[in-house]
Amino acid sequence: MKLSIITSIRTNNFNDERVMQKITEMWKEASNRLTKNENITYGVYHNYESDYKGDYSLSVGSEDTNGKSFIEIPKNEKYEIFKVNTTEEQGIFNSWSKIWDQEEAGTLERAYSFDFEKYYPNGEIEIHIAIK
Repeated sequence: MKLSIITSIRTNNFNDERVMQKITEMWKEASNRLTKNENITYGVYHNYESDYKGDYSLSVGSEDTNGKSFIEIPKNEKYEIFKVNTTEEQGIFNSWSKIWDQEEAGTLERAYSFDFEKYYPNGEIEIHIAIK
């Protein structure tokens, strides 16, 4: 899957005290550019330093192919899909917490290649986690 990249950041969930501010600012910038976007929007996690405790890159992309830079998500990846409860204010964070808990418990073996949040125009959100 080839996605047009709108904006990207590099951060760490545990060692970057500005992580939430960086992510919020990145999504605001992306939203301004995506005002008329009818396509699915993606939050792509990639370039992992190690596991979820290490540095990673987060990019916002869309299926629109008019962009200047692209990210290619390999088609042969296997994914576990987590549906986000969008009625919860912290729905995305809660879903990530479940993912991390499953990983810590050894019930989810992540590949740490490309993971992504998929934002549908109808408001549904899924998190796709690459697995070994």
